[in-house]
Amino acid sequence: MKKIKSALISVFYKDGLEQIVRKLEEDGVTIYSTGGTLAFIEGLGLKAISVESLTGYPSILGGRVKTLHPKVFGGILGRRDNTQDGAQMTQYEIPEIDAVIVDLYPFEQTVASGAEEQAIIEKIDIGGISLIRAAAKNFKDVIIVPSVDQYAEFYELISTQNSATSLEQRRRFAAHAFNVSSHYDTAIFNYFNRKESLESFKISMNHPVALRYGENPHQSAQFYGDLDRLFEKLNGKDISYNNMLDIDAAINLIEEFEEPTFVIMKHNNACGVASRSSLLSAWQDALAGDPVSAFGGVLICNREVDAQTAEEIHKLFFEVILAPAYSVEALETLQGKKNRIILRLKDTSRCPKQFRSLLNGVAVQDRDLKVGGRDGESHYATEKQASAAQLNDMIFANKIVKHSKSNAIVLAKNGMLIASGIGQTSRVDALKQAIAKAKSFGFDLQGAVMASDAYFPFGDCVEIAHKEGVDAVIQPGGSIRDHESIDYCNAHGMAMLFTGLRHFKH
Repeated sequence: MKKIKSALISVFYKDGLEQIVRKLEEDGVTIYSTGGTLAFIEGLGLKAISVESLTGYPSILGGRVKTLHPKVFGGILGRRDNTQDGAQMTQYEIPEIDAVIVDLYPFEQTVASGAEEQAIIEKIDIGGISLIRAAAKNFKDVIIVPSVDQYAEFYELISTQNSATSLEQRRRFAAHAFNVSSHYDTAIFNYFNRKESLESFKISMNHPVALRYGENPHQSAQFYGDLDRLFEKLNGKDISYNNMLDIDAAINLIEEFEEPTFVIMKHNNACGVASRSSLLSAWQDALAGDPVSAFGGVLICNREVDAQTAEEIHKLFFEVILAPAYSVEALETLQGKKNRIILRLKDTSRCPKQFRSLLNGVAVQDRDLKVGGRDGESHYATEKQASAAQLNDMIFANKIVKHSKSNAIVLAKNGMLIASGIGQTSRVDALKQAIAKAKSFGFDLQGAVMASDAYFPFGDCVEIAHKEGVDAVIQPGGSIRDHESIDYCNAHGMAMLFTGLRHFKH
């Protein structure tokens, strides 16, 4: 155990600091401080020595240089069991500093506020980050409190141990310190590297949210991110890892639609989608697409849920619902099930990159932000072109197939998902799965359209689809045997649109 005899305090956030300072004074600790922190301490009627009086130098360059001085860093870095260090500290009249309490300038918050660059640059802490690293390096003799997040833990420690600390405790706080410093530097690097001129992948997140469990109950799981910015939880049990995967997939898909749309997700794939003039009819047709798979699913829509729609939704057992708003009556109805997770969507903007752990590293790619169908890259490969209504259905289907596990085929009609074949090892099997599913629910495929996430390697898929009633197709194109599909379509009066965009999803 080492007794704290002196402490340097220089912080941005002062909430929770008063009780620490009072306890340190009570235990006879000499306090050094700077600027606003010094004024705060003196405002409490407590004594503190200014760093300027210790160093003999004032705060200069607009406050950019305050603590960067040998008398400060020597007092922190000096090794107490090193005779040579001790002699030099005596020679240069450097006092030992046993505790350092720092809270850095709020760089990330300043960036998030949309401030101008000069204001952001001024929030890059130099002295504070140096104090943190120095104290953490010398944890054998010094305890470092690197942010406001550690104030409470430090106060508990000094209150129960009369301002003494153990080596194990100092090592723990040093780990906190390097977590703070590495996170801070990562944020600064990512700000300067916004255009990715340097090929380096760095991400740092703190404060994980514990999930109920991982993909299976025997796996633990946490989520690192800011869920409070994404949505507000209005009801229900804790969110699980699988819930999070479906929520992510649901948000990705619903953002493709502007008209009133309801989506039902199951295991990261849509099992029901419909766009209608009213939310109630969108829900009814989305559910009709696959009422079996909808059981236990995740629901999402892009309009306020009204009372009538909520009454219909309430009849189904489902895990999660997400919507931009709920009427008072709708919320009361949906809260009838205490475990049902109800989320109100807020800011759903997300990172333009996607990454996943892979082998012994991380794979990073751009998020797929294109759909295809109405842009300049799309063109009809066939003599016949789709009608306006068919084209709308083709774009609708292509949005869904983009967010379906490969190999994927989607069949749609009149703004409704009729059926999909997903996660198959061959494209023809995906089509056969979709057709079988559509028939099982009594859908008539006459006049339906087909979307494929990748090109057709042979002409068999368009032939099979046509014989079931499909007369318009949207696909990327690009096979060396595209002519087989094109020739069949031309011979049987089908329209086929090439987008030039593959949408594999694994």
